[in-house]
Amino acid sequence: MRKTLQVFIILSLSVIAIVLGAYSGNAEVVEGIKIRLSSIPALSLPSDPDASSTLSSACALKPIAKKNKSARVPPAIREQVPLSRFRQESGAIAKDDLTQTQPNYTPREVVALAHPTNFGRRFVQDLFGNPVNQEPIVVLHETVGSAQGTIGFFQTPHPNDDDQVSYHTLIREDGTVTYLVPPDRRAFGAGNSVFESAIGTEAVKTNPDFPPSVNNFAYHISLVTPPDGRNNASRHSGYTRAQYQSLAWLVAKTGVSESRITTHRLVDRSRQRIDPRSFDTQNFLRLLSFYPKTNDISTQCSTPAVEAE
Repeated sequence: MRKTLQVFIILSLSVIAIVLGAYSGNAEVVEGIKIRLSSIPALSLPSDPDASSTLSSACALKPIAKKNKSARVPPAIREQVPLSRFRQESGAIAKDDLTQTQPNYTPREVVALAHPTNFGRRFVQDLFGNPVNQEPIVVLHETVGSAQGTIGFFQTPHPNDDDQVSYHTLIREDGTVTYLVPPDRRAFGAGNSVFESAIGTEAVKTNPDFPPSVNNFAYHISLVTPPDGRNNASRHSGYTRAQYQSLAWLVAKTGVSESRITTHRLVDRSRQRIDPRSFDTQNFLRLLSFYPKTNDISTQCSTPAVEAE
C-alpha cells in the first residue's frame, strides 16, 4: 500500500513538472509584458463563466457606488469574440447620403477585447438618478505608445478605478482596425471631460470619486502614434495615409455628424491632454465626405437596463 502511494505521488509530481515546464517554455515578452503562447490547447485557460453577461449589450440603470473595493476581479474572456459584436456587416444609409458611392476600401479588422475591468455598461441615469439622453459623439485620440503596448495594457486587469483606461477602437500604422470594447459599452477614454455643443455643456457624472465625463455617450478611437512621437513633444511626423483612410471609413459607420466629432484635446478639462497631435483635420474631413453615413456601429445599449454589473 505504501509503495503504491509513493508511486502515485511521484507520478503526480512528474505531471505537475511537465505542465509547469510547458508553460514556462511557451511565453514571450512583448513590450515588457509577458504573454503566454496558445500552442498547447490542453492547457488553455477556462473561459469566463459570465462571458455572456460581460458582453451583453444591456444598459445599466444608474451608477452604484462600490461598497466592497476588494471585490473579485473578473477573469479575462478567453473565447473568440465575433466581429459582429463590434460592427454590423452592412447598415442603413442616411437619407442625405443616398446619392454617394462608397469608395472601394475595406481595412483589415481584428478583435483584441480589453479586460472587463477596463470597460463598463452605459447608464440610462446619472449618479443622481437623472435621465441621460445625449446623442453620441466620436472622440479622437492617439496612443503615444506602440500598438502592442497599448493593447497589452488594456488587456491587463485594473481593479482600481484610477488605473482603468481604454478606447473602443485602435487604428495601426498600416490601417488595421483593432476593436477593443464593444460600441454599446462605456470605454474609459476621457476622465475629466465635457463636450461643448450647440445645446450647451454635455457630460455625465458616473463615479462619486471623479468629475463628470463624456464616456457615457462617447465612441473613442485612437490612432497609433509614430515612433518619433512617443514622447511629450507638441508635434510629431503625423499619421499614415492608411490610418486616415481607415479612420474615415470607421467614423462614417457610426453615423455621427461632423459637428459631434471631437478630439481628446478639446474635451479634456484638465488641460493636460493634447492628442491627437499633428492631426490633419482637413484631410480627414475630405476622406470622410467620400463615405456614406451608416448605422453599422451603434453606441446605443439595449433595454431593459440591469440594476448593476
